[in-house]
Amino acid sequence: MASNPETTNNNGLRGIRSSAPFILSGLSAGHGIFHWFSQSFFVMLPAVMATFGLSGTQVGAISTTREIVSGVIALPGGVITDMVRQHWGLVLAGCMGLFGIGWLIMGTAPTYPVLLIGMAAVAAAASMWHLPAAAALSRRFTENRGSALSIHGVGGSIGDVLGPWVTGFLLVTLAWTDVLTIYAVVPLLLVVVVFFSFRDIGRTASEDAPKIGFREQMANTRLSFVEHPRLWGIMAVAGLRGMANVGFLPFLALYLGVTQDLDGLDLSSKALGLHFALLVGVGVVAAPAIGHLSDRAGRKLVLVPGMLTLCALTALLVPFGDGIGLIIILALLGVFFFSDQPILTAAALDIVGDRVAASTLGVFSFSRFVLAAASPLIAGKLYDEVGIEATFYYIAGIYLLATVVLLVVPLTPNHESREAVGD
Repeated sequence: MASNPETTNNNGLRGIRSSAPFILSGLSAGHGIFHWFSQSFFVMLPAVMATFGLSGTQVGAISTTREIVSGVIALPGGVITDMVRQHWGLVLAGCMGLFGIGWLIMGTAPTYPVLLIGMAAVAAAASMWHLPAAAALSRRFTENRGSALSIHGVGGSIGDVLGPWVTGFLLVTLAWTDVLTIYAVVPLLLVVVVFFSFRDIGRTASEDAPKIGFREQMANTRLSFVEHPRLWGIMAVAGLRGMANVGFLPFLALYLGVTQDLDGLDLSSKALGLHFALLVGVGVVAAPAIGHLSDRAGRKLVLVPGMLTLCALTALLVPFGDGIGLIIILALLGVFFFSDQPILTAAALDIVGDRVAASTLGVFSFSRFVLAAASPLIAGKLYDEVGIEATFYYIAGIYLLATVVLLVVPLTPNHESREAVGD
């Protein structure tokens, strides 16, 4: 019997959408869109600060809003994501649409509170996107989980590099509100593309698998933390790492764009974008190599030196944070700044396997919110009352504490993680 060409074509398309290269490259590209716009906003912060007459504490509140919403969304979001695995494509498409709406609100915000509402929408979309994306990659690349999540991170890093650089030059001729309005159009146009590309991404499990309710999924998640107490230690390290990072980026932007005062706003915007591009550009090259090393040599062997390096380099910004010293420090920071999060995620997923992967990531994101939500406010208070030096020392101290915690947490050897996947 002759095959139906339409059916054959549909099966071929579904096969492509289910292939490892397509899933990895597609999710990484989507990740890049989220990071392009999110990272670009840091370049706009000096202009935003001037437009609304914000203090350092109010600037910190923008990041705090993002952390609160991300954390509140992530905990139930992770559980629900595991429950609706068959509809991950729709979840991803919805996240892309909400992301565009959030930037549109921010770009047209008449007041500071409306700006915060837009940031809340952006944060909710970004938080939800990461849950099915990371869970799908973890399940698809069980033996190279660190490498796959790092490559996914590279997609974000490419966005981190291009976004600040392009935005810095756009700000020479456009107001920051105009740039955000333009950026809002892109994710709104991509909604259909995302749904078509990833509508089958969660359908590798049997279609006849029994449905799990919210309470049962929550119980399974709690059981994972009872059976694997190491998860608490990894979660603490991830939370401390989040505290440091969300406190560092906005005040690095203010340090470069306001404290440094590079001959006016126009030149400052371009220079600020290039400096941020340097910070994350190094990670584009370093992250896959570090992720691969963690797959082969172990997570802790990579994470401990990385945390110590971040601690030392952040503190060194105080005496050497200008001229060629600033360039060198930012380049070295880039090696570990964005590469440690995928490895921490891989370390957790090594333990729990597929059944509660997104739920575990949701718990981690919520714990990060609990620890990190106040961090930008603390950093902002130090910036207002003491100076940027105190902010940098505060962040360096958090990295040091994270290193101490990491040293006492036993991580799962990678051969055990392959056995856990079938749980």
